Amino acid sequence: MPQPFDAIVIGGGPGGAASALLLARAGWSVAVLERKKFPRRKVCGEYLSATNLPLLDALGVGDVFRRHAGPEVRRVGLFAGDTIVTADLPRPRGVSWGRALSRERLDTLLLDQAQDAGAHVLQPWSVEGLTAAGAGFCCRARCRDSGEALELHGSIIVAAHGSWEPGALPTQRRRQPPQPGDLLGFKAHFVNDRLPTGLMPLLSFPGGYGGMVHTDGGRVSLSCCVRHDRLTALRAGMERDPGDAVLEHLCRSCRGAREALAAAPRDGPWLAAGPIRPGIRLQGRPGIFPVGNAAGEAHPVVAEGISMALQGAWLLVEQLQGWDRAGRPRGALPRVHQEYAATWRRHFAARVHAAALIAQWAMRPRVIASSLPWLRRWPQLLHWGARLSGKDRVIRSQVQESGVRIQQS
Repeated sequence: MPQPFDAIVIGGGPGGAASALLLARAGWSVAVLERKKFPRRKVCGEYLSATNLPLLDALGVGDVFRRHAGPEVRRVGLFAGDTIVTADLPRPRGVSWGRALSRERLDTLLLDQAQDAGAHVLQPWSVEGLTAAGAGFCCRARCRDSGEALELHGSIIVAAHGSWEPGALPTQRRRQPPQPGDLLGFKAHFVNDRLPTGLMPLLSFPGGYGGMVHTDGGRVSLSCCVRHDRLTALRAGMERDPGDAVLEHLCRSCRGAREALAAAPRDGPWLAAGPIRPGIRLQGRPGIFPVGNAAGEAHPVVAEGISMALQGAWLLVEQLQGWDRAGRPRGALPRVHQEYAATWRRHFAARVHAAALIAQWAMRPRVIASSLPWLRRWPQLLHWGARLSGKDRVIRSQVQESGVRIQQS
């Protein structure tokens, strides 16, 4: 017989781990299926804006985060061609500054906390199928080490599997042939860099964009996205690591990046993933709730991916707790999904659209060149752009008497 759980969480990243942790604390029986062993590195900018600090404290990991994260990020910048422009970074009232923590440390911290709260964590297990079964879903999974198969039954499913990997789940995309405009993500850590402490610049270069930030261990995290056709041209006729080809192109095109990394050796291998799929994907079957990038993804140009995953998990669990207080009526699940989707859009839709505009601007040298005189004269425009991306918006509950609304539906 399948093992029964109140909720099955597919994916153990920030969105999945936070969802599992919050549900387990609320008394739910929760299983988490994560396909990789932790700690594991992941393509990601690693920055968490100050808006997350109250949530990290509520999750019980705020003190550990502050102890291990990189230095406070107080300024935002633009490195484009030979131009370097910086401005103060906005921060919410009453909290400290945002900081960066490597994904190998952050993800392990959150998932361990979920397990300590009572969540049943399975690693490394991949989900092979998901079908409706009675009052819930049957989830078929297989261990990637031993090949052992397992069936779990969950009243609801939290889809926190990300958006980059194709698959057969209702919330996953089907595999598609590569397109010239696909954006591929690259990431590496460097040591002995010359990036000013407390500065997080946007890197603009032809066919792509990137960012740098100081993270834990005295390292700088460099992450960037590059178009598939541009990467193909950079690698033409050369046998070399694609990450090195992207780095060479970046440093050749961007003085700020070149100076920051001039004497900085790489710490570990390049990571690559993608193509990234920015957009909002809140459609789903009743009882299957996407969270993190599976729900919606902003271009990484605004460094809000982890923030949206953590805060989206908080919003989802608020709705599920309202459903729980109403007695968990199955017929109310479509309404729960609608409420969650509407709340998610209120908080994140604007930054998804703003990130798309900023990304298209950053990848076009001629457009950037026409903007630079304005930015040099009014660097506060960078401050305004950071506010537009949500850097100073602490999440606040939009849910009022959820249980009453669900009961009435």
